[in-house]
Amino acid sequence: MGTPVAIIPSGSRSPFEAIKHADDSWLGRELMPLMEYSRWEDFETVIEKAKNSLALVQGQEQAGYHFGTCRSDGGRWGNQQLDDFRLTRFAAYLTAMAGDDTKDAVAHARVYFAVRTREAETAIAPAVPQDYEQALVALLGKVRETKALEGRVAELEPAAHAWDVLASGAGDYSVGDAAKILARDPAIKLGRDRLFTVLAEQKWTFRQVADNKPRAMQTAINRGWLSEIPQSHYHPRTGELVLDAPQVRVTVKGVRELHKRLGGTTPVQLPAAAIEGGVR
Repeated sequence: MGTPVAIIPSGSRSPFEAIKHADDSWLGRELMPLMEYSRWEDFETVIEKAKNSLALVQGQEQAGYHFGTCRSDGGRWGNQQLDDFRLTRFAAYLTAMAGDDTKDAVAHARVYFAVRTREAETAIAPAVPQDYEQALVALLGKVRETKALEGRVAELEPAAHAWDVLASGAGDYSVGDAAKILARDPAIKLGRDRLFTVLAEQKWTFRQVADNKPRAMQTAINRGWLSEIPQSHYHPRTGELVLDAPQVRVTVKGVRELHKRLGGTTPVQLPAAAIEGGVR
């Protein structure tokens, strides 16, 4: 379950708040040191990982919107224009989720962007409450007292749709569901636990040392075989936000690749939702 991470008090001045720009965006090179990254090449890889994850479920256009490229001042003498990213709040949150789990600063960034998103959302007029699954899908957090969300930040609406695709099964599947799909082939015998073992053997996943939870290898994400969904919950007694390990999911492309590697003998039988949605 993990140790609860304290929520940032509403009135406190966070270093992440201090570097926020007027248009409610963050520059990657300004965010980098606050997440304890010393080399731009390393932090750029984290940003690209987050951007690619969004592109997988919503396309390059929306990924480009949330992860805009720009130039910023820098260099040894401070007068050089360097490649940079202008991140929306949602993009900054995804970047924090893609960061190094062993860095305390990364955990603080995750909490900051989750809490600030919730504050922004509840500052507008309440809308029809949504259930907990939709709250995770929209990455807006959950109202502490209930399993409802109030309102929706316009900037995050496209992202909410992207995660809806994942949760619906039209874009990708939980490892348990992927195992059931593959097991429809008479030549493939496996369940959820066995498929997790296969993913590790194929070097598609690895175990995070800190919590022994599975994570998707970046190579598997880049090839479109796996994706991850951030997960969180509120502690039942303290009400504090707890950041859970992301959920590893298998894409349609990944199911087909596994079917081939596992020696499937009949066509992959995908759910109707994936076929009707144009996923092949």
